[in-house]
Amino acid sequence: MNSLRVADFDFDLPPELIAQQPPAERGQSRMLAMNRATGALRDAMFAEFPSLLLPGDLLVLNETRVIPARLFARRTLLRDHEKPTGRIEVMLTEPVVPQIPGAPSSPLSSPERVGDHDPQSVSAQQQPGAPGLASETWETTIFDRPGTPSFPLSSAERVGNHESRPVSAQQQLGAPGIVRRGGETWETTDLDPPPTGENLWRALVRPGRKVAIGERLVFPAPSGAVALEAEVLERGQYGERLLKFAPVADFFAVLDRIGHVPLPPYIRRNDQDADRERYQTVYARESGSVAAPTAGLHFTPQVLDALAAKGVEIARITLHVGLGTFAPLRVDSLDEVRLHRERYTLSASAADALNRARRDGRRIVAVGTTVVRTLEAAAAQSAGGALAPHSGQTEIFIAPGFKFRLVGALLTNFHLPRSSLLMLVSAFAGREPVLAAYAHAVRHKYRFFSYGDCMFLA
Repeated sequence: MNSLRVADFDFDLPPELIAQQPPAERGQSRMLAMNRATGALRDAMFAEFPSLLLPGDLLVLNETRVIPARLFARRTLLRDHEKPTGRIEVMLTEPVVPQIPGAPSSPLSSPERVGDHDPQSVSAQQQPGAPGLASETWETTIFDRPGTPSFPLSSAERVGNHESRPVSAQQQLGAPGIVRRGGETWETTDLDPPPTGENLWRALVRPGRKVAIGERLVFPAPSGAVALEAEVLERGQYGERLLKFAPVADFFAVLDRIGHVPLPPYIRRNDQDADRERYQTVYARESGSVAAPTAGLHFTPQVLDALAAKGVEIARITLHVGLGTFAPLRVDSLDEVRLHRERYTLSASAADALNRARRDGRRIVAVGTTVVRTLEAAAAQSAGGALAPHSGQTEIFIAPGFKFRLVGALLTNFHLPRSSLLMLVSAFAGREPVLAAYAHAVRHKYRFFSYGDCMFLA
């Protein structure tokens, strides 16, 4: 049992330290280097990162690619008593396929149906600089974007991704199966997304109260022509919807044309053209994330070349980042935390590189918490044996007391107070030393979060 509480991972962060823009040039961020053994800190620049690695180190990157998952739609039908409500905001969160008889899937208990939930009260201390989380509004993470109205929701639609309540050991909190008429559920499997014509997606919509089962949403292009159409098949918990998109020749190409970069809400501005390149790693390849693996945003082709020239081996895995990674934890005890599942792939080449590094006693360096979660989930699945290539899902929660099997060093950005990611970093280097490092970063005005500076812990 873990006696630590979520409140034990709080820290004071002046809002002006939350980076609203990336650095002028990629790779020009500051880097705080931390010695895990002693807690010693050194202020550095990310450009020095290759000098901190050793020949033979295995550097592991997450090559997921962020999709332009933030869309705007309009409703095609209004009930008699309704007035037009303007744009509907739709945030795609993950592709879904129907459960195929006999096909493997991650086990889920029968999900709870949408019901009434008491509003959550959140202290102002929970997120420094936050305007307060209104219990009557739909919120996905921490802050609403400036100029974006909060839409009042029914009690059934309040966000409570991590409420404390009895659940079975297998039920996925925060990513429930979506209840269909008759009690069936759609479940995510480790299969590829459905083919054209079966584009099923989980999504968050607002104002969610207005969007009912059976409605059709149309997504216009800048020209005004309809680029996508979707039917609302089912209604899940906390404002989630299951959407079925009409067939198009290339769904992701249309997203690229009409979608917006899903910047985190603590970046208090609308996305810009430059974000399409800067909120993406230079090695991004596999489309599927709704948030960037931000530790990788610092890398440039020149840095990667310098690492290779030094004799650092590079392996690539894929974990598609979902909204659940960044959702606020609404429980008190670490023992109550349950995370969303996220899809990952460990390729044959990556599994081989990791097995060789472990056999040779070489250090494995993770670029970002998404890599840590993928590697440690795969290691747990192998039960101490050799890693095998596979695709799957993980909801692994890493907190102090966790025994790391693979990761020996970590490059990561600075994370939100009371977040599961801060808990992961604290598990790797100790809660008190990490919080001391964060206090140092605040004093020395490091830039925080997605577009901010980084830490190297070794």
